[in-house]
Amino acid sequence: MPWNTGEPGGPPGSGSGNGSGGGSGDGKPKGPWGNPEGQRPGNGGRPQGPWGGGPRGPGGPGGTPPDLDELLSRAQGFVREVLPPGFGGGRPPGLPGRFSGGRGFALIAAVVALGWLASGFYRVQPDEQGVVMRFGAFSRLTMPGLNYHMPWPVETVATPAVTRVNRIEVGYRSAGEFGTTARSAGREGLRDIGAESLMLTGDENIIDINFAVFWRVRDVVPFLFNTRSPEYTVKSAAESVTREVIGRTPIQPALTDARARIEAEVLKGVQAILDQYRSGVEITQIQLQKVDPPAAVIDSFRDVQRANTDADRARNEAESYHNDIVPRARGEAARLVAEAEGARQTSIAQAGGEAQRFLSVLKAYEAAKDVTMKRLYIETMQDILSHTPSVVVDNRLQGIMPFLPLNETVRPVAPPRPAAPPVPPSAPSAPSPSRGTTP
Repeated sequence: MPWNTGEPGGPPGSGSGNGSGGGSGDGKPKGPWGNPEGQRPGNGGRPQGPWGGGPRGPGGPGGTPPDLDELLSRAQGFVREVLPPGFGGGRPPGLPGRFSGGRGFALIAAVVALGWLASGFYRVQPDEQGVVMRFGAFSRLTMPGLNYHMPWPVETVATPAVTRVNRIEVGYRSAGEFGTTARSAGREGLRDIGAESLMLTGDENIIDINFAVFWRVRDVVPFLFNTRSPEYTVKSAAESVTREVIGRTPIQPALTDARARIEAEVLKGVQAILDQYRSGVEITQIQLQKVDPPAAVIDSFRDVQRANTDADRARNEAESYHNDIVPRARGEAARLVAEAEGARQTSIAQAGGEAQRFLSVLKAYEAAKDVTMKRLYIETMQDILSHTPSVVVDNRLQGIMPFLPLNETVRPVAPPRPAAPPVPPSAPSAPSPSRGTTP
């Protein structure tokens, strides 16, 4: 903007016919705006602020609102006084500025030095830890809060989050290239990565598996200095260990009951690799998201699964029938064996008793043959007559009419006991083993 030298109150050194340079012809000191300090022409000599008006500021009592062009002209004049002549500053020729010469350079150097020193202040958040590096090498650790370090390029600072649990997705992406924080991950907008998710099982089948790795910073110094890209290292180690574990597992257990075992083995293997690298990373959880056959054969695989399920159901039904019928058959067989054994023991006992009875009768017969034979005959006839209905008729009766006793035939007749055959007195024989008593 050109200097307006014909207007009162213009930039310094313009003059208004009452002097030249920065004075006003009365020898009074001038302010930065070309007027006596604290005064403005046309205001009765009252103290003024740098922007005009009364003591209360622009447009105050006893003052008029300043003109925008006038304010810009005053600001431009002040800047010209501050800058040295070599940088476009200074007053018009013949009028030395307030900060001309070495004072201007000193002021600029002081401002730059203060700004450089002030750039060393930094803040560490509660979930972070400050790592100060001097010329790129580790120097010290700082705690959360406001801290100070020597400004760049002497010292720099890194503030990684050490309490936040991070999430890396393998086989799919929900947000970000390598992972996001656990709080911002979601199930919407998933994108499958076939190159990562397709793996070969132990029985040479292909499986589509997606999983997430949860990790946090355990030691901040190795985390920053021992690995170039910790996120990529964690992802690569997790994918490698998962392929190894899946390569040892058949597809059927991997789809059903081996998920917990796979997660535990992958976590252990990944942590061992990261500890070997001294990465300063701790794996907190491995979470399997999806374990399915490939999409191209998933329908056929489900048919096979249904057939296997039907086979298992039929096998279970057969096992149930087997468990029901076999114990009953074994129980029946045991009952028959027990009954036969009881009959055997009974028969042996009866035979032994009859043999002892026969021997006792024989011994009595040898001692008294006539008495024993008579006794045997009487007992035998008694047994026969007691079980056989008979009618005794005197041979002296005449005109007897025989009849058939029909009412006697319906009566149940007890089976006759076996009796020894009668032995005639003239020809005695050995007594029957089934009858006879000792005298």
